[in-house]
Amino acid sequence: MLEQGGNAFDAAVAMGFACSVVEPQYYGIGGEVAIILYSAGTKKVQTISGQGPAPAAATIDWFKQNRVDPIPSVGFLPATVPASVAAWFTLLEQYGRLSVKDVLRPAIDLAANGYPAHSGALGTIASALRNYPTTRGEIIPCDHALEIGELVRMPNWARTFQRLVDAAAAGSREAGIQRARDLFYKGDIARHLVDFVSHMQVKDPSGKAHHALLSYEDLANYVTPVEEPVTVNYRGYDVYKCAPWTQGPVFLQQLELLKGFDLGKLGHNSADYIHTVVEAAKLAFADRDAYYGDPKFVNVPLDRLLSDAYADERRKLINPAHASMEIRPGEGAPSTFINRQGLGPVPNDTTHLDAIDDEGNMIAATPSGAWINMSPMIPGLGFALGVRGQMFWLDPARPNCLQPGKRPRTTITPSLILKDGRPLMAFGTLGGDYQDQWTLQFFLNYVDFGMNLQEALDAPTFDMNHFYSSWSGHPVSRGIVSVETRIDPQVVEALQRRGHTVRVSGDWVNGRVLAAAIDHQQRVLAAAASPRGETGYAFGW
Repeated sequence: MLEQGGNAFDAAVAMGFACSVVEPQYYGIGGEVAIILYSAGTKKVQTISGQGPAPAAATIDWFKQNRVDPIPSVGFLPATVPASVAAWFTLLEQYGRLSVKDVLRPAIDLAANGYPAHSGALGTIASALRNYPTTRGEIIPCDHALEIGELVRMPNWARTFQRLVDAAAAGSREAGIQRARDLFYKGDIARHLVDFVSHMQVKDPSGKAHHALLSYEDLANYVTPVEEPVTVNYRGYDVYKCAPWTQGPVFLQQLELLKGFDLGKLGHNSADYIHTVVEAAKLAFADRDAYYGDPKFVNVPLDRLLSDAYADERRKLINPAHASMEIRPGEGAPSTFINRQGLGPVPNDTTHLDAIDDEGNMIAATPSGAWINMSPMIPGLGFALGVRGQMFWLDPARPNCLQPGKRPRTTITPSLILKDGRPLMAFGTLGGDYQDQWTLQFFLNYVDFGMNLQEALDAPTFDMNHFYSSWSGHPVSRGIVSVETRIDPQVVEALQRRGHTVRVSGDWVNGRVLAAAIDHQQRVLAAAASPRGETGYAFGW
């Protein structure tokens, strides 16, 4: 895209559509995306919400009357409006330079002519073909178990993209983008989609078969929100996240708590350091679960949650010698949660992309959802719907409770950093509830321990599981800390003595942080990709 005269935003759109083809285990165009960007032209940070809202027919009463509780993790019931296509087109129209044809050309080529199957996608494709008969006509080959390196083709997915290109062919660039968007949300694609999911019933973990609650009007009336970011300053770095329709502010709350500690003195990945970061995360995630929700529906008290006074108060709760087993949101938060089991398997993961250009435009985007093994691919269109609606609570007292037109508080959470008013870094990862723990460690490695990008994301990681899961049913875990095996065993023993339940995982398993940065002094662009997760790459011109 850059070679064609495009900018970082054009490149991001092209990458986003291509990712939906080559990483079907992580993302499809029927899913969602969170975008945060810095425009060199406006010198502003903005966010674009590609998280679709609940359908108008999706109400707590409907689920109660139909005896479905919680919202299942697979099938049609958890479908929200497929918002990522509109988000990519909004980004292209407002910030890009290229045409729909330009940015979709790579995705069309990959879907029509094929790409070599990689190990990460094999299981997802196999289970999709096994679970959903309609999917068998959308993926080629489908008559045998795929092997690594064998070409995977998705011809109807390619045709859907080509229809968008054809719709955009006449008139100006901007008018073409609008026509492509209208085809997806108001035209034949929308009607085909709604007809299939309204009449096709899919058995889900509730034990019953259901059709989707989505209507044509849900798609036709959808408008992409372009919003202001949320930000705090940490040791001279301005950190930007999406608003609390994502879990993004939990990253900022952790930073506010950690400002009060000399992390460098504690020692990188020492027992003192890991304990401190974990205990701070417990407090921040307790507030996430108690307060966050779509700010168009919920008054999230971010001024208080991100204030120095609140951080000073909460920091006192961290006991340097003992791990807390309590879930402790701030004063005034709801005091009780229902602890129950989820309804169905935890879905697949997420992907991420970053782009920077020589003008100083910078973007981080985290696409996710529409996993082909969680919902059937729509015959003739070649993509599946997302299942993000499972993140809603069916308890009306919760800020993240289900309401028509409301966005579920999602886990996808890209990050952007400015320093001295200039763009510095964009980064993110896959990982659901753990994203803002793994990216936090990457950022602390860079800021507090002086590592470069690659060192910062290659360093051994850890995470805590002490919160209400964002997934179906919101089961709760307490006191669990997972560490990669490269962390010193003596550190593990010291954490156990403080009361943590420590689980030791593999050498390179936690997340897949990707990052890109600008060194203004040296006039150098840099990027780094984690070897975790197989398919991460960094490249440039």
